Amino acid sequence: MTQGTVRLGGMALRNGLLVHGPDHWAVALRSRDDRIQVESGRKPRVRGAASQLPGLRGLARIGEAFALLPVIKRRVPEVQLPFEDAKVIAAMVGSSMLSAAFRRVGRRSAGDEVMVAVLGLAPAALALRDSHLAAYHGVEHKAIAGYEQGKDAAETAKEHDRCGSNLVAPMLITTMAGNVIVRSVLGARGPVAGVAVTLAGVAASVEMFAWSERNRESPLAQAFHRPGYEMQRLFATREPTAEQLDVGRAALAEILRLEAPAGGQDI
Repeated sequence: MTQGTVRLGGMALRNGLLVHGPDHWAVALRSRDDRIQVESGRKPRVRGAASQLPGLRGLARIGEAFALLPVIKRRVPEVQLPFEDAKVIAAMVGSSMLSAAFRRVGRRSAGDEVMVAVLGLAPAALALRDSHLAAYHGVEHKAIAGYEQGKDAAETAKEHDRCGSNLVAPMLITTMAGNVIVRSVLGARGPVAGVAVTLAGVAASVEMFAWSERNRESPLAQAFHRPGYEMQRLFATREPTAEQLDVGRAALAEILRLEAPAGGQDI
């Protein structure tokens, strides 16, 4: 990224793309009559000094992302969110029930922690079986990379270093280690302990993610990104069609219309 480039994030939708910058969001989707519909607005932000502290800043940014989804759904009812599918919702319920059953057993081994972690990934893996969602995931990466590299989206790779998939491996590791320590060593039980471990794992993983961005040439940073890159390459993204790329270009143009004049930087 060059100086003055707005730091963008995004989310693939089943029928389009969400892109967000420091203060705004933009959605472009393909309507039923084959038109590209574009909507945008200001996004919710967590303010204050605490939201900039290491550990808390990652949770703040993730909280903003989740708070944004109902805002978008109200403004653009036609949006089809990644988990807005009956089979995926059933997988989420089933995963939660099986994970809860494992936790009721009490003392768990590292192998049991691996099983719980895999169950947690099942809904996301099922969602990405949708070819449209995986293709729009590729659109997200190509559109943002094209902007950052000064190229057209069609000329860039469908894998991106800042994809959320890069958080999967460190979150698995930190959550499994945290659960073993909290439940087996400290003897803590119950939902509060589980939530605390999860939040701590997310916070640590986001900080590792930020460190790897600042130290891209480090072997440790490259190892950090490798599992996420392979997930993107193998199944989490697909090469989009020209029509899907047009949707990405529309979302990108709208977010830059709102953000670029300010020259702001996201965290």
